[in-house]
Amino acid sequence: MSRSGWFRRQQSMPAANRTTAPGSGPPSRASRPGARAAALTAGGAALVLAAGVAIVAYASPKGHAAPVSAVSHAASTPRPAAAALRLVSVTPAAGAQGVNGTAPVQLRFSAPVAARSPMPQLSPAIPGHWRIRGTSVMFIPATGYMQDTRVTLTIPGGTSGMISAAGASAGAGGQLASTVTRSFTTGAFSTLRLQQLLAQLGYLPFTWTSLSGSAINPADARAELSAAYDPPAGGFNWQGAYPWTLTSQWRAGSPNILDVGAIRAFEADHGMTMDGSAGPAVWSRLLAAVATGQDNQHGYTYAIADQNLPESLTLWHDGRVVLKSPVNTGISASPTVDGTFPVYLRYYFQVMKGTNPDGSKYADPVWYVAYFDGGDAVHYFPRYSFGWNQSLGCVELPWDQARQAWPYLSYGSLVTVTGPVGG
Repeated sequence: MSRSGWFRRQQSMPAANRTTAPGSGPPSRASRPGARAAALTAGGAALVLAAGVAIVAYASPKGHAAPVSAVSHAASTPRPAAAALRLVSVTPAAGAQGVNGTAPVQLRFSAPVAARSPMPQLSPAIPGHWRIRGTSVMFIPATGYMQDTRVTLTIPGGTSGMISAAGASAGAGGQLASTVTRSFTTGAFSTLRLQQLLAQLGYLPFTWTSLSGSAINPADARAELSAAYDPPAGGFNWQGAYPWTLTSQWRAGSPNILDVGAIRAFEADHGMTMDGSAGPAVWSRLLAAVATGQDNQHGYTYAIADQNLPESLTLWHDGRVVLKSPVNTGISASPTVDGTFPVYLRYYFQVMKGTNPDGSKYADPVWYVAYFDGGDAVHYFPRYSFGWNQSLGCVELPWDQARQAWPYLSYGSLVTVTGPVGG
């Protein structure tokens, strides 16, 4: 029933139905119509508050409505945008030189980085993985960069760039404002480490032993590459007895002729161009050879051609003398130059051609040929005698001695010419 109908009904009820009999005095407060209406209204208001639902309750029995404040759940308030992400530092620093190519690349930001954030890019690209630890983002290479490599790091920014954890959570802000680019250059590999590896493989006349605790597992490619930049501590030990003319030319940690000979020997064994220089290809093959144990199979040979009369050739192999023979070297018009040189070309047989000092041409058949300096070679040549200056620059041996020497004088073997030049 509507409220107005209920009110009229209350007004027309017979007196006999009222709670107070006639003549007994005024009705009680509870029985008054106004009081009952007020009580119902108050009860309705209580119901409104208890239910927590917004409705309109009547403020008076006359039916005029007034709004009652609603009690409702608080509406969701949008979260503020996260602060912009800022790059704090990069290691290696921009423009750095001589960097160890196996070192991690580390970035630090002003806030923790989101796990789903796009990662920086490295060029040239190499195998490895990125790791996020709070404000730090790090690239850990699987192996690393080779020597003398310029590396460019690109850190993405803008709407599709790197983002903070707060920005990812809020759904707004937290991004790196713009893309950042940094570059650095790796260093040169260590000459000392080159010598250590060549000695390990048997291409030098001594061994190398690491100090306790500094040994490197050859199968660990990253550790081996790192040592190429920063060699471990250790010592070289000569194997056998070699003359002063060889030992005096050795310089640990500095380039020298023993290195050149060893590199040529290594290049020859691995089918490479023999230039005696440790370029990227040589280093790559050298590290692979160490990892797989591809040792030198020829041993180490050193020869001295002494031009002091009577002239002689002495051959050392793996630290001991294996041959000593009389020889002939160059005349004054075409001398054999003093110095130390690695064997770079070999023939079992050859017709050697050239020009005599008088301008005539020659074409001589020779055997067991090992070239060491330009057109000068150790080889057999038929002479009636040996022991003085008779050749046009070559070191001539008798047949039996030449045949014996030739297998020892492999590629890279060093030949020292000493004594008075020409005769």
